[in-house]
Amino acid sequence: MNILVCISKSPDTTSKIAFTDGNTKFDENGVQYIVNPYDEWYALVRALELKETIGGNVTIITVGNTADESIIRKALAIGADNAVRIDAEPTDAFFVATQIAEYAKKNNFDLVLTGKETINYNGSQVAGMVAEFLDVPFASQASKLDVNGTTLTLEQEIVGGLQIVEVSTPAVVSCAKGMAEQRIPNMRGIMAARTKPLEVISPSAVEVYTSFESYSLPDAKKACRMIDPSNMAELVDLLHNEAKVI
Repeated sequence: MNILVCISKSPDTTSKIAFTDGNTKFDENGVQYIVNPYDEWYALVRALELKETIGGNVTIITVGNTADESIIRKALAIGADNAVRIDAEPTDAFFVATQIAEYAKKNNFDLVLTGKETINYNGSQVAGMVAEFLDVPFASQASKLDVNGTTLTLEQEIVGGLQIVEVSTPAVVSCAKGMAEQRIPNMRGIMAARTKPLEVISPSAVEVYTSFESYSLPDAKKACRMIDPSNMAELVDLLHNEAKVI
């Protein structure tokens, strides 16, 4: 099975977030980047499990600049066979999805996997767009994936239970919790990653439809107010008149 796994970089959750140029740009100074956890823990690891059981090849792809190559090498160390970097700034989901789809069209992948979303944007858009551009089935936020020939059997969590669907390959699947368990690269994998192929390709011409006007940090957390459990009247009064949620 020929599998393409889409990965992206995200700031480590311990990084201090700040903005520059009048809050119009993200300040990357001192920010430690990691592979987006949903891409790494669920999509990539499940792709490797499939390769180990039914055979095949796992290619990782990202849209980004040379600074992204450290996260690419991390994914290669976990076990991906080869990598592709589309040399462009990932301006928005449409741009990223178009670049990935253009590459996928030329390489006949049986399966394209992504994480359910990135932890820095939480958009959950790229996978669906890639499926649309490729004109193939799409399964969103699957928690389980099995392969039988050209048929994919997937589980998706829905309100009140699980939904089981079947689609034929080629297909695009976004992966959620339960799909696989995190793997830690070992020394052998880290050493092998240094020599695995990393192909850098030029981006396709795509119109950019969005731009960021400004960024802002969320309001600082307010002090927690403790209400005696026997004083329900005070709690209701605060929720109604101060918090205005009831």
